[in-house]
Amino acid sequence: YLKLDIFHRIWQMVRVINCMDGVEWNPQLLEVPPQTQFDYTVTDLAGGPKPHSPYDSQYSRTTLKGGMLAGQLTKVGMQQMFALGERLRKNYVEDVPFLSPTFNPQEVFVRSTNMHRNLESTRCLLAGLFQRQKEGPVVIHTVQADSEVLYPNYQSCQNLRTRVRGRKEAATSQPQISEDLKEVKEGMGLDSSIEVDFFILLDNMAAEQAHSLSSCPTLQRFAQVVEQRAVDTALYVLQREDRESLQMAVGPFLHILESSLLTSVDPATPPSERRKLYLYATHDVTLIPLLMTLGIFDHKWPPFAVDLTVELYQHQQSKEWFVQLYYNGEEQVPRGCPDRLCPLDQFLNAMSAYTLSPEKYHALCSQAQAVGSEE
Repeated sequence: YLKLDIFHRIWQMVRVINCMDGVEWNPQLLEVPPQTQFDYTVTDLAGGPKPHSPYDSQYSRTTLKGGMLAGQLTKVGMQQMFALGERLRKNYVEDVPFLSPTFNPQEVFVRSTNMHRNLESTRCLLAGLFQRQKEGPVVIHTVQADSEVLYPNYQSCQNLRTRVRGRKEAATSQPQISEDLKEVKEGMGLDSSIEVDFFILLDNMAAEQAHSLSSCPTLQRFAQVVEQRAVDTALYVLQREDRESLQMAVGPFLHILESSLLTSVDPATPPSERRKLYLYATHDVTLIPLLMTLGIFDHKWPPFAVDLTVELYQHQQSKEWFVQLYYNGEEQVPRGCPDRLCPLDQFLNAMSAYTLSPEKYHALCSQAQAVGSEE
């Protein structure tokens, strides 16, 4: 069978506001745990040089209190990703001898978004999965920011950007969201004119909790409210009934996953093009719409170092193909499937409502939309 991992890496971009000024982000948090060290090379999809990362350039211009740059993967995140790799090793090397115990580039394809913390998260996961052992070079593939589809690309997809911008503004005026945001801001001593949303609050709160830091009692008191309203805002922005928005958010990524599955089941695929493991390093903002299209979103913000796994099986007698999904280690029954072990054709048929080829994606992104009625 084939396993496809889409894991969420730790997001340590901390936006400091008022009552959070007490937290200091010491550069010692960036020390690399020895067990997570694993040499790797980054290339574009064609094997060329690593593209420039505009996001890393932005982070390098922001220094947090304590001296750390924004947008970094800390040793806490490294340990979390290493632990995820060890869990996958237990599942696919030890309990079931599927993957080789050492990294083999003929078995594994790795792709990540072009952000340093995500590349480093991938390194830590691979170090845990293969215990720092390799039979060949570890190559992590990536693409330039304007063509990335491993997250909703609001910069390149104008149609999606237009829809989301209007809905995000409208979301803040929804009664429950606006009332709770007002109460939280008042408790934090923030002036009503300061622009803060539940995404910013959740980013700060989750990062502080992961590092056992505390700067704001109000955030601790409103922890559940902050997470729930961040989810509510995301759902209002994405809107499950708006199929085109979900298509533009994750449709190209679903197309990549579909292609990987079909390549694996096609008997005409040359052995040199087959992989046992396709590993994709993405983000929380990818997982939410992806889980929505699969019909398995639990209305909880994806935690740090979470994984979504699609396993591919072939029946020994009938030769039929099936998929099985796991989210954060728990079995899932995706939309359109009769049971946890889902016939591949039924799974792909259910996903076809959201899957977009590159051509259809670019066409949809360039369409002008009158979105006023949707807001």
